[in-house]
Amino acid sequence: MEIKKKKIDAYGIKFYVEENGKEVGRAYLYVMTNDLHEEPFGFMEDVYVDESLRGQGTGTQLVEALLAEAKKIGCYKLIATSRYERERVHQLYGRLGFKDHGKEFRLDF
Repeated sequence: MEIKKKKIDAYGIKFYVEENGKEVGRAYLYVMTNDLHEEPFGFMEDVYVDESLRGQGTGTQLVEALLAEAKKIGCYKLIATSRYERERVHQLYGRLGFKDHGKEFRLDF
């Protein structure tokens, strides 16, 4: 059996907040396609808010902006991952409508 490759289009969008010229919050949306759906899907990655601003709504605003963009693009789903110990992040995602849908596996190179 021969394994073939085919390049697919994907791109990313960075959402960020600056305070006094310094980045204090960010989130990335990666938009990808597969052969199962005509519509793209989104992957949310590296949501971060500076510790001094946590709990003030910055993370919520970043994720809401990212969600709006994913919907505008026509994504049929958005995937987000989070480490087990990030309970506040899990609560935020739950408030925004995300469901715990599975388990993430990771292999670092």
